[in-house]
Amino acid sequence: MPKMEITTKYSPEDFENKWYSYWMENGFFSSTPDERTPYTIVIPPPNVTGVLHMGHMLNNTIQDVLIRRARLMGLNACWVPGTDHASIATEAKVVAKLKEQGIQKSDLSREEFLKHAWEWTHQYGGVILEQLKKLGCSCDWNRTKFTMDDDLYQSVIKVFVDLYNKGLIYRGYRMVNWDPEAKTTLSDEEVIYKEQNGKLFYLIYKVENSEEYLTVATTRPETIFGDVAVCVNPNDERYKHLHGKKVIVPVVGRAVPIIQDEYVDMEFGTGALKITPAHDINDYEIGIKYQLPILDTFTDDGKLNEQGMHYQGKDRFEVRREIVKELEEKKLLAKTQDYTNNIGTSERTGAVVEQRPLDQWFLKMEELVKPALKAVLESEEIKLYPKRFDNTYRHWLENVRDWNISRQLWWGQQIPAYYYGTGKEDYVVAETKEKALALAKEKAHNPNLSLEDLRQDEDALDTWFSSWLWPMSVFNGVLDPDNKEFKYYYPTQDLVTGPDILFFWVARMIIAGYEFAGEKPFTNVYLTGLVRDKLRRKMSKSLGNSPDALKLIKDFGADGVRVGLLLSSSAGNDLLFDEALCQQGSAFANKIWNAFRLIKGWQVTDIPQPDYAKESILWFKNKFQKTLGETEDDFSKYRISDALMKIYKLVWDDFCSWLLEMIKPAFGSPIDKETYREIISLFEENLKLLHPFMPFVTEEIWQQIAPRSTQEALIVASYPKEEAFDESLLHTFEFVQEIISGIRTIRKEKNIAFKEEISLSVIDNEHLGNQWDSIIQKLGNISSISYTEKTIEGAISFRVKSNEYFIPILDKIDVAQEIEKLEKELSYAEGFLKSVRAKLSNEKFVNSAPAQVVENERKKEADALAKIETIQKSIENLR
Repeated sequence: MPKMEITTKYSPEDFENKWYSYWMENGFFSSTPDERTPYTIVIPPPNVTGVLHMGHMLNNTIQDVLIRRARLMGLNACWVPGTDHASIATEAKVVAKLKEQGIQKSDLSREEFLKHAWEWTHQYGGVILEQLKKLGCSCDWNRTKFTMDDDLYQSVIKVFVDLYNKGLIYRGYRMVNWDPEAKTTLSDEEVIYKEQNGKLFYLIYKVENSEEYLTVATTRPETIFGDVAVCVNPNDERYKHLHGKKVIVPVVGRAVPIIQDEYVDMEFGTGALKITPAHDINDYEIGIKYQLPILDTFTDDGKLNEQGMHYQGKDRFEVRREIVKELEEKKLLAKTQDYTNNIGTSERTGAVVEQRPLDQWFLKMEELVKPALKAVLESEEIKLYPKRFDNTYRHWLENVRDWNISRQLWWGQQIPAYYYGTGKEDYVVAETKEKALALAKEKAHNPNLSLEDLRQDEDALDTWFSSWLWPMSVFNGVLDPDNKEFKYYYPTQDLVTGPDILFFWVARMIIAGYEFAGEKPFTNVYLTGLVRDKLRRKMSKSLGNSPDALKLIKDFGADGVRVGLLLSSSAGNDLLFDEALCQQGSAFANKIWNAFRLIKGWQVTDIPQPDYAKESILWFKNKFQKTLGETEDDFSKYRISDALMKIYKLVWDDFCSWLLEMIKPAFGSPIDKETYREIISLFEENLKLLHPFMPFVTEEIWQQIAPRSTQEALIVASYPKEEAFDESLLHTFEFVQEIISGIRTIRKEKNIAFKEEISLSVIDNEHLGNQWDSIIQKLGNISSISYTEKTIEGAISFRVKSNEYFIPILDKIDVAQEIEKLEKELSYAEGFLKSVRAKLSNEKFVNSAPAQVVENERKKEADALAKIETIQKSIENLR
């Protein structure tokens, strides 16, 4: 057990590492199958290239809250950590590192490059997992997985072969999204459309053998080298006489046909559209329809190829600037105008995406998505929180397109397709080269083929094609679906992730779960919001508004940062982050620490328990149970921040500010054993509620309260059990709190020191009784409480509901000054009442305003009348 000492100052740096090491050394995070009910979470695997940012902080704090709570509730809690190999991002970093060393990727073989990639991964990868430990994440680190681990790699290959054999994976020549920076294709979901201010260029296409010309509007004049036609609407009267003729592509000089199709919008631009099938999906469809040639004019890195004539080798955007000048010089540019359009950019590199026709591997999605749609939208086997994301989920899956799963990268799972000839269909798909050879011999009818005759497809699979198996593959459920761990831990319970990958990852995991395991991968999906700054801007390095996550932990403690994040984060809603939130969390931890120091500083003796202590403890026990029930409801609805706020108020307001004040002994006096025992017990119950949110400070205090064995650590204690509570008692105590506040207000306003005793008389119209008198006397420093049926003259009074309270303090105040003050208050109250009644006397307002608004005004009227009556009585008493 670590050595402990109560410090006067809350210093999280003194014990955070200590307790994390203690939890790790004692295996508290580890899980193995047993007779308990499992509770399983798989981490959304961060990129192996990643470092901890605010989004990770929020997401993983929520997961840790859920897993720690499950552990306290006696479930077999298993949180599987790991990282994603992130094909595009990692390969880009390796390529950049090699370039610094004067090495080009093209100079290396695949094996040589992968050696460098693994070296980079071992050196830099997985940093984020170490950083998560600083946050307090209680993952089962023995289970850490990486999507390029051999078993996960083989799982992906097995799934590819299975889907291919089912006829769901095919190779086809299709228009795809191309990232010229990463030099790979992207799926439709990896293209982010951004609004951009650009230009619309009106180019002149001269009609062949004529003085006429067509004006064609385009945003991309650099693509004219790929023009193969100009298209007009057959119903457009302006161009009917040109049907069957040709135009000359400006600068290029090539004659291309004028074709007709109703696809063309007669209202856009000039109603004439240049057709470039190699660079636009819609043009591509028209090219297929009219059997037009396809001229790809770009290189893999977004430069003009030999089709670009004198612009060959120049970047596409540089060519745009230069060709506009050439068009102007040749009087082939009619005009330009400002134009705003949506530009597709790479979700990974930010590069402007090109659309290109290429041979790629695709997964048919239409049938695969059906069980996933049913699971969320019909049977509700899987629930999204908040539910509003059901509509987003539906839209994506009902409009799904075949998934382009091949990437022109080396870092990733290599596609298990093997070519044995030069024909388009001369390939086979198999899990190993040896199995591929047997298939190739059979398909080619050539028994003489050898392993050397086979060439494996160079492409790797889309990273998401491995992570969609994550809940299964981390338990080896793809390769060995009958293994003990997979049967025990799968399906998992909760998934915590961002709505931005609802389709990329969440929906695909659901699809994979039903396809390969025959059941859902998880039951609940908690979708967090994005972390934004207080100006509502998304956190980003470029804006410089993303704080250093580890520095926040150093400055405010992990508990403070966790609380600060969660207090302002409800499911699906963006979090407006401000460091002040972490300061608030740190102040809360300090409040708990000081409460502990106060309690431990009391001298305990064997004396009778005072009535005020009995009543105070009775009240708090009921308050605790009410809060516990409410937080259980919050957790069941994944309102994590709401649960924390209720616990925050319970501990700060009810326990620290009220209960401890009510039961603490007078300065220098001892506390009785029974009250102390009860307070320690209640404090421990509070710590259990707080532990999932604030693991470090709660464990530190828990271990200092009393000697504990390893098995008695807070992390594995038993969560509080729900019991019945007395709602009427709690309601009554709210009345008592108002009385105490009323007394304290008079003391403050009349400058009567708390150490000076005063008496209190009560007209008990509410029949409160004297059960709580001992508490009122203690917290108000009241010498005596008497009950009367008439107004006490010469006293200051206040009301709580219909009860009246009188404090005789004429000898302690300047009567004339007090009357003057009360008369000002009376004048203000009467003015306020007049304005309220003016509203209520307005028939139009009463008849047209919402009922609740009118009711609020009536309540204001009643409150004002009661206040006026109280002030008038106080003035009368003073006179």
